[in-house]
Amino acid sequence: MTAKHDNLKPDPLAQTHEVFNQARALEDYNAYDNDTALREAVRRHGAGWAEDRLSAHGAKTGSAEVIEWGFLANEHKPQFFSHDRQGYRVDAVKYHEAYHRLMTLGLESGIHSAPWTDPRPGAHVARAAQSYLQGQVEAGHGCPLTMTFASVPSIKLTSSLAKEWLPKILNNAYDPRNVPHTEKQALTIGMGMTEKQGGSDVRANTTRAYPVSAEGPGEAYELVGHKWFTSAPMCDAFLVLAQTDSGLSCFLVPRWRPDGSKNPIQVQRLKNKMGNVSNASSEIELRGALGWMVGEEGRGVPAIIEMVAMTRFDCMVGSTSGQRQAVAQAVNHAMGRAAFGKTLIDQPLMRNVLADLQLEVEGSLAITMRMGEALDNSTLDPANEHEKLLLRLGLPAGKYWICKRTPFHAYEAMECLGGNGVTEDFIMARLYREAPINAIWEGSGNVQALDMLRALAKTPAVLEVWFAELAKTAGSDSRLDQAVTSLKREFSDMDEAEYRARDIVDRLSLTLQASQLVAAGNGAVAEAFIASRLGEHGDRNYGTLPRGLDLDEILRRANPWESS
Repeated sequence: MTAKHDNLKPDPLAQTHEVFNQARALEDYNAYDNDTALREAVRRHGAGWAEDRLSAHGAKTGSAEVIEWGFLANEHKPQFFSHDRQGYRVDAVKYHEAYHRLMTLGLESGIHSAPWTDPRPGAHVARAAQSYLQGQVEAGHGCPLTMTFASVPSIKLTSSLAKEWLPKILNNAYDPRNVPHTEKQALTIGMGMTEKQGGSDVRANTTRAYPVSAEGPGEAYELVGHKWFTSAPMCDAFLVLAQTDSGLSCFLVPRWRPDGSKNPIQVQRLKNKMGNVSNASSEIELRGALGWMVGEEGRGVPAIIEMVAMTRFDCMVGSTSGQRQAVAQAVNHAMGRAAFGKTLIDQPLMRNVLADLQLEVEGSLAITMRMGEALDNSTLDPANEHEKLLLRLGLPAGKYWICKRTPFHAYEAMECLGGNGVTEDFIMARLYREAPINAIWEGSGNVQALDMLRALAKTPAVLEVWFAELAKTAGSDSRLDQAVTSLKREFSDMDEAEYRARDIVDRLSLTLQASQLVAAGNGAVAEAFIASRLGEHGDRNYGTLPRGLDLDEILRRANPWESS
């Protein structure tokens, strides 16, 4: 009897539970083919010719292997080494191999170069789409990709520097070695603008530049001072602002001197950031660092603003990318998880939340890709004033709105995953930590709103262009027409304009997003966006969509497994 009774005891090594009611991992899918909104935007804005390339890139960025690189690059933070083992100053930052693989993928794909080396209709749109796909894997390495891409218009201002540097900057290759740029065939470029005492107020910079002999564009100077926030310090050179006798000027400062000696750009420490941790950001001191003047002396801000405009555009791309990945993860989870007798994606309130999150992506992507088309049009035809003026207002307005909306969007999507969403094993926690970065980088929200006012004051025609753009869809929807009319009234009274700047830029962005979605032709998306975001529904939480909308169509577009 005892033996029989013993046999009934549970095996202490028995399985304690069966894993079920869990969503499959979002991996090994095509991030381009399965993104209806992106595919439509690419075709609508002139880059349909790039679809084969984008599909191939989407397959890579949706693969389990590349997704794992993103996790590893963040798990193993960059490490700074001021000196080597013999005591020589090296100012080296070492990265995990996964970071280098992501950089290789981005640079070999031409994310930093394609619109400059092949400037045809749709080139900027195609490149933005590719960056959007890459950013969904991991955001940090996008910083040096963006800065290298954005440096080109600034460097072109000085022909001697362009001739020497651009062939290597535009080479579709990656060389992370800590050696002089003269020994490389592929280079990356960073930037150094802000200082401790100034931040966004770069005219308060105290770094000084002293001519080595001759003065002026393309001539050599030595820089003495500091920079408080220099990201990607292993770049081969940096565009740096410094004061001369004629005022703030721009310089190209390499990490090594032409004779092969180390240029005295000394990293003091790496920033301990809450997000964007795969990307090293540093504090540096310039102790007589050799650099060459870019653009005219005393015109440093106009010179580097060429770069800033492009980085602001990439902030729009990057934050929209983060929104898309957040929605894709939330929908994937909701499709594979059941509660209270229904799959989450079939629960009415969850459908409301998920569709609302997708509408945010739709609007962000619409305005971003319209700015990409404007970049193409103004690059190919410098006389196209409409597109240039649209960018002048659209970049600060779009950057402000999209980047400002992303942190709350990331949180709401993270909540859809419940407890899984806050663990580092899932990507949602990283997306949440990344979400505020672009809102601060290249000018915080207030800086963008005030830049919008500066554009209006300096070039009033930007407003005419904005309303001309909105007029393309006039009469399509009475609620949109009413919002545009209300916006026009705002500009008839500019008293306390600075105080009201955020409200104005909100409405600029929302009306253009709505107009672009109307023009895109998907009635379900346009109707839901206008019904939920214009007029009395503007101040709201996600998941408060009005009744009567076509959520099936919106959720179909959000589904990362949907390729039709």
